[in-house]
Amino acid sequence: MRKYTTVLIALILALFLSACGEEEELADLDVQFNLPETAEVGEEVELEAVVTYGDEKVTDASQMDFEIWERGDEENSETIEAENHEDGTYTIQYTFEDDGIYEMYAHTTAHQLHTMPLKEITIGEGGEYEDTDDGFHTEGFDMHFMDIEDPVSGEEQDLVVHIMLDEEAFEDLDVRYEIVNNGEHDWIDATEDPAGEYVAPYTFEEIGEYEVVIHVEDDEDLHEHITIEVEVAE
Repeated sequence: MRKYTTVLIALILALFLSACGEEEELADLDVQFNLPETAEVGEEVELEAVVTYGDEKVTDASQMDFEIWERGDEENSETIEAENHEDGTYTIQYTFEDDGIYEMYAHTTAHQLHTMPLKEITIGEGGEYEDTDDGFHTEGFDMHFMDIEDPVSGEEQDLVVHIMLDEEAFEDLDVRYEIVNNGEHDWIDATEDPAGEYVAPYTFEEIGEYEVVIHVEDDEDLHEHITIEVEVAE
């Protein structure tokens, strides 16, 4: 009898642990990105992200950065680390110095997941811009290459791209970096960690201009790519 009781307890414990594991897997990383729709030139604006994981406030996100740029000029974006208020909210104060429409990501990493909701704000009289179609074929698809700060020849760099679908991390993709320089092509497979972030280490051996082409595929018919120019110093 004692033997059967022990087996029953073990089964109940196993079911309990399995249920806990399923609950952990089903939890989502969510970011509520708050900012006004409009503001005046020279006015200080608060950007706020409220981060939750399932029903819990995230007080220890490993990354919470706001990246800001004027529409059509993402190459000259500015990234600012947010202040953690240790209650699930993260903020910065930012002043826009010129009229225009500004776009921004709230780059958020926590619980080995990554998300980057996109918002925009109109400053002063706004502005007129050319069509900014991203050229992707898949509706809701977006990828964002993280700028390499001052790349130097002979030093290993991490190539990092965040890939989203409908503003959620796009997981389990086949991502390859094609590095082009002086007619030579290097191919590197990226690894995913955390979800939606694809990383590959690479050493630029020579100074000069490189093209980094990011190829993205899935198990079906997705095939997207973007080309980034990288200037490598001595």
